Amino acid sequence: MNERIDSPGDLWQSVSLLHAWLEADQPYGGQEGLLLRMLKLQEEVGEVAQAVIGATGQNPRKGTTHTWDDVQAELCDVVITALVVLRTLTPDAREVFAAHLAAVTERSLGSRRG
Repeated sequence: MNERIDSPGDLWQSVSLLHAWLEADQPYGGQEGLLLRMLKLQEEVGEVAQAVIGATGQNPRKGTTHTWDDVQAELCDVVITALVVLRTLTPDAREVFAAHLAAVTERSLGSRRG
């Protein structure tokens, strides 16, 4: 797949392209493939923890091994992976995410209005 992304700001186009790329070369499909993709999300969260520990120098044996830019990049990987997993779960990922974000925003900020 050599489809070019003309607008790097188009989040859902990128998610769709990444999903298609993963699906094209997946050794496991169906429920097993979905579960393995969800486990990938946990791996990415672990990399955030590793980067935070490295940025703060909390491992005395290793010292400072990461920067806060590394932490930001790992957080982005978590978000990308989560969106691709959501797209794997449903082709309506954009709508599902938008509705959920609206509900969380309303629940969290709705009581502040007035």
